[in-house]
Amino acid sequence: MSDNKLSTDAYKGVRDFYPEDMAVLRYIMNTWSTTAESFGFERYDASVLEPAELYKSKGAANEEIVDEQTYTFIDRGEREVTLRPEMTPTVARMVSGRRRELTFPLRWYSIPNLFRYERPQRGRLREHWQFNCDIFGAPGVAADVEIISLANQLLIDFGATPDMFEILVNNRAEMTALFADIGITNQDTVTKITRLTDRKKKISADEYRAELLKIVGDNTKVEQVVGIVEVEAGTNPVILGLRELGITNVRLDRTIARGFDYYTGTIFEILDTDKENNRAMLGGGRYDNLTSMFGGDPISGIGFGMGDVTMRDFLESHQLLPTNITKTAPTLSIIPAEPENDLASQKVAQLFRSHGIRTVVDIGQKKLGRKIADAADSGTKYALVIGETEIESGTYVLKNLDLNTTESGSIENLLTFLIAKT
Repeated sequence: MSDNKLSTDAYKGVRDFYPEDMAVLRYIMNTWSTTAESFGFERYDASVLEPAELYKSKGAANEEIVDEQTYTFIDRGEREVTLRPEMTPTVARMVSGRRRELTFPLRWYSIPNLFRYERPQRGRLREHWQFNCDIFGAPGVAADVEIISLANQLLIDFGATPDMFEILVNNRAEMTALFADIGITNQDTVTKITRLTDRKKKISADEYRAELLKIVGDNTKVEQVVGIVEVEAGTNPVILGLRELGITNVRLDRTIARGFDYYTGTIFEILDTDKENNRAMLGGGRYDNLTSMFGGDPISGIGFGMGDVTMRDFLESHQLLPTNITKTAPTLSIIPAEPENDLASQKVAQLFRSHGIRTVVDIGQKKLGRKIADAADSGTKYALVIGETEIESGTYVLKNLDLNTTESGSIENLLTFLIAKT
């Protein structure tokens, strides 16, 4: 046999989800779904595979993602295929495909698996799950306010308080108009300024000015642009609307640009205020022209995305992750006293399952006491031992592993008892 052993490590930048990790992910996903559905959003999904041309189309994604971060390959049918790096182009495709059958405005959400080839770091991996919420067919400010209030409520539903995060709002159309006021009207120039500004908080002020000078060509324009993006006070209808709803941890931030080229109006991010995790947790904006690449009149859209990695970092930073999250444990563990009781135990388990009680049979080789202890450690609430004595007498003992109490009776009586308790 070869000495070359396969590694047990996962592919770089992705994660294995052992049951305890899956329990946390399920908690996060369930909370996402509950919040979205409380706002009347409906869930959709799609394949992780998309034609590569979807992301290469003008306006569908930025060049960095297309050129450097996508997992793209040629399939066996000689088609160029991409593992989706984000969900917005996909949902725009889906909405465009059935636009004549759909009733607008649409409120849709999804929790897709996304892939980007980038340097793994805190809050950013090569694969993650992302909560996406979008409203289509509502071009007014009310939709902008609603989608941001949903994002705000999401964090509240996880147990956060307003001091733990800050909502930053900007507007792409307003920024374009402000640049036009100082004579910058070329769209390529505006795009370059926008992409640079999106990195402003990650580089020094001198580096920002030096890069800006390369784009605009003279120092006067540099100072004018800096004067626009560094405004620290101000408001807009979205901010006013949010404050009307009692959401006051919101402010204008003109350095917020968001990386995607398809944003046309309101853009926003939610920032964790914890100094150890001071980063954007979610972001999104309005994209009123994205569906036009599929033909027909454009359908207005606004939405946001939030990853499970940043969500968990936020919960852990603020100690909001519940301590009672457990693996998916059964309600009842049936424990054969001896191996010859395995089949009888399976028959009883089948009866309990048919009445909606999650039941496992411990067919392991450990001693009886160890099996009961293992059931308790796993989070199972009840244990039922089945041996020759129980089978002959027809009387069984159901043990509550949490309270250390017992209930005796026939299988039918114990079934009725558990149905009432669960």
